[in-house]
Amino acid sequence: MLVVGASAAGLSTVEALRRAGHDGPVTVLGDEPHPPYDRPPLSKKVLAGEWEPDRVRLRTDEVLAGLDAEFVLGDAAVSLDAANRTARTASGRELGAERIVLATGVRPRTLPGHEELAGVHVLRTVEDSLALRAELRPGARLVVVGEGVLGSEIAATARAAGLHVTLTGPLPTPMAGQLGPLVGGRLAALHAERGVELRLGHGVTGFTGQDRVTGVRLDSGDELPADVVVVAVGAVPNTGWLAGSGLRLDDGVVCDSRCRAAPGIYAVGDVCRWFDERTNSLLRLENRTHATEQAGVVAANVLGADRAYSPIPFFWTDQYDVKIQVHGTVRPAADAEVVDGDLADGRFVVRYREDGRTTGVLGWNMPKQTRLRRQEIVEAAAAAPAR
Repeated sequence: MLVVGASAAGLSTVEALRRAGHDGPVTVLGDEPHPPYDRPPLSKKVLAGEWEPDRVRLRTDEVLAGLDAEFVLGDAAVSLDAANRTARTASGRELGAERIVLATGVRPRTLPGHEELAGVHVLRTVEDSLALRAELRPGARLVVVGEGVLGSEIAATARAAGLHVTLTGPLPTPMAGQLGPLVGGRLAALHAERGVELRLGHGVTGFTGQDRVTGVRLDSGDELPADVVVVAVGAVPNTGWLAGSGLRLDDGVVCDSRCRAAPGIYAVGDVCRWFDERTNSLLRLENRTHATEQAGVVAANVLGADRAYSPIPFFWTDQYDVKIQVHGTVRPAADAEVVDGDLADGRFVVRYREDGRTTGVLGWNMPKQTRLRRQEIVEAAAAAPAR
């Protein structure tokens, strides 16, 4: 077995293989020098200085040793021969296997001029988080470009640290693309209440500054002054190294419902775009829970099972003292209704419906009620084939 990607998804795959009884050799290839670690805390606990990098490690050295797997770290995969199931690394190493699992994740999108100026950051790795943390001085002016999950979390963390924060992006509210207008409007109010300046509904056309960034230009012609900038405009699957491999690449590694990309080759986690039988469409998810759940199915199929992966998605985000939990599929155009609690009280559950069926539920500081409402998604999914 060869697992390309020492990520949460890659590690979860190895653990699932061992739990299922696979006792053959396993090699894990990773481009970063670190053992597998958790990324969600990087924009919160680590960025805030509450945690040091050691706390995001997913497993201790002793637990990793117990997996009896060879971890080849700090050596990125640069090509794959899918027909012969052989990967080549940056150092020239060739690794062949009977079965290969691709778990290479995503990389941050950047904007033109990003790499030319000091003070412009992205946040994906431990090093990214520490480099940004070093610049988050109270009173400094931070512009966060991107109103999605990551941008909103960074804005909340930096504002709590005493920075002057401006959040900008093309959508009208924070996380509008993930939560829709009802909850997005409440999240906008939360950030505004905490002192974040919202300059939303505008695209970014560039940066100002000579050696170091001094501002962010908007398509309105305005310029936002900045001492530090974070670009959080989404991510793209790490598939460049697979060009010419023979695999189908289209917003990820395209797989069947078993997460199989080709005979003997599977994909898992953020990089996997698989056929979801529940929605009858190709789907790619970027969240921590999905990486672990999908790994279990992939490991089983690698070992000879025939299981479709068709999850009810789940993700969460922590911003200030608010925990938002989302089960199912939430589209901005879905009908959204508060079914528990009250928006004004800061504790509520929103149900999302499409074509008369519940497709998602969102909880705002109401975890128990949100889990109970998840059953509506399960029942709607079970009734879908009959419809």
